[in-house]
Amino acid sequence: MNSGNILEVQSLSRTYTSGGRALTVLDDVSFHLARRETCAIVGPSGSGKTTLLGLCAGLDLPSHGSVTINGVNLNNLTEDQRAQVRNEHVGFVFQNFQLLPNLTALENVMIPVELRGDNQATDRAVQLLTRVGLGDRLGHYPTQLSGGEQQRVALARAFINRPHILFADEPTGNLDAETAATVVELIFEMNDELDTALVLVTHNLELAARTQRVLRLKGGRVVKENAPA
Repeated sequence: MNSGNILEVQSLSRTYTSGGRALTVLDDVSFHLARRETCAIVGPSGSGKTTLLGLCAGLDLPSHGSVTINGVNLNNLTEDQRAQVRNEHVGFVFQNFQLLPNLTALENVMIPVELRGDNQATDRAVQLLTRVGLGDRLGHYPTQLSGGEQQRVALARAFINRPHILFADEPTGNLDAETAATVVELIFEMNDELDTALVLVTHNLELAARTQRVLRLKGGRVVKENAPA
C-alpha cells in the first residue's frame, strides 16, 4: 500500500441473500484516502453509503474486494483481530450517539482506552471532554445530557485512542441546525489538531462540500467523484 494512504478500498462489493434472491448493495467500489485527508460519501437512501462505511471500518466483510487500513488487509483477519485494528487505528461517531446509559460521560469516553489497559485513561478523557465543552458534565449520565451534549461525548470517545481515521455516519442527523453546526466545527477542528483522516457519510451537501473529496453513490456504485485539483 502507498505509505501516504491510511485507507485503500479495492473492487469492494457486498451481496446479501434476501428471500432466496441475491441483493447487491455495493458493487465494485474502489478509492483511497491519504493520511489526514477528508472524504464525504453522499447519495440517496439505499445507495450503499452505510454499508460502505461499515466495510471500510471492518465491521463487516465484503463479498468481493478488499479493505486495507494503515497497511493491514482486513480480509485476512479474524473478527477479534479486526476489532483490535479498530481499537488501534479507528474512531467512530454515529447518528444515534451509542452511549452506554448506565455509565457517566467520563466513563463512556474512557471505554476504548480501558480496553487497552491505559493507565492515563482518566486524564485523557477529562482533557477531551473539556475540549468539547463538557468539562462540567463529567459525572452526568446520557439521560441528563441534551442530544448535542451526547454527541460531543461520543466525539470525545472517538478521539481518545488518537485514531488515524475517523468514520462518521450522519453525525448531525439527530441534531437541530445550531447544535449540528457546533458538532461539525468540533469534528473538523479535532481532526485537524490530531492529524486524523475522516470518512463522513451525510445527506447534507453543504457539509460534504467542506471535505477534500466527495464520493457520490447510486445503486451501490460510485457515479461521481469530486476530488481536489
